[in-house]
Amino acid sequence: MTQAQQMDTLALADLPPASLTRVLLSIGSDALSRPIELPILVAKGRRPGPTVGLTAALHGNEINGIPVVQRVLHGLDLQALKGTVVGVLVSNIPGFLGNRRLFMGGWDLNHLFPGKEGGHSGQLYAHRLLHQVVAHLDVLVDLHTASAGRVNSLYVRADMSSPKTRHMAKLLRPQLIVHNPPTDGTLRGAAADLDVPAITLEIGNPQRYQKDFIRRSVAGIRAILADQGMLRKRPQTPGLPPILCSKSGWMYTDAGGLLEILPELLDHVLAGDDVAVLRNPFGDEIARYQAPHAGVVIGHSVNPVTATGGRILHIGVVAPREQE
Repeated sequence: MTQAQQMDTLALADLPPASLTRVLLSIGSDALSRPIELPILVAKGRRPGPTVGLTAALHGNEINGIPVVQRVLHGLDLQALKGTVVGVLVSNIPGFLGNRRLFMGGWDLNHLFPGKEGGHSGQLYAHRLLHQVVAHLDVLVDLHTASAGRVNSLYVRADMSSPKTRHMAKLLRPQLIVHNPPTDGTLRGAAADLDVPAITLEIGNPQRYQKDFIRRSVAGIRAILADQGMLRKRPQTPGLPPILCSKSGWMYTDAGGLLEILPELLDHVLAGDDVAVLRNPFGDEIARYQAPHAGVVIGHSVNPVTATGGRILHIGVVAPREQE
């Protein structure tokens, strides 16, 4: 097994051309003074070109992105590659080791960017991840999944008003694309503030590997690399075009109980359609929920045990055809 290089800074210029390097990048230390190190694969081509980044497991239990990074990086022809691909296999080390979504202290890293040098543990970690990794990139694809108790389709969140991120989103050829300008606190938003075009790819469900979604994600990322001039372009297999949504939002319960979801992922619903039934432990119906508007099911809850304010459905509003 090839030994990983330990680094305090991601010195891409120092890596040899036509190489695949395993890096352990120091980003802090734990309470036993042991280093917290990001596992990173860096593929550097024989010739110069753009630097594209992939980040997986920013939420520690969202692991579908890890094999995507592995397969993209290990599948590259380093002699033909132009530029550099940086793949962060696990972005949230404490969350990953604890098999949980959140960072230590209960912080959601994807609400803490750009972070803060001298801030609390989550702010400092986010600051270092941003400046030690993302600041070196020309393009970023941030890989996520649904959180625990929910399922997702294969979909992209991107600012579709930006020609660059719009083009990247379409190259991935997901099932759906949701227009979602980057917001404060997200890694995608912080990258955009550094003039790094970034999109988020939601790859299905947490705490599992989904082979078809992984395969499709690898193919989509390779299409982005080819579009950047880093790889030779390959003809893409014909398939259904993604559904474009102009916006999306979640429905929530107004009571607690046992929740049954009626539609499936990618089903289209009309305003007023029954989409969920809530029952008490005796089986009595407490509430029945209707779709507030027409749309397509992007994701939904799969855990029947639901407190007041629990998530029901994530519904996307399908954009008019002229916006596609």
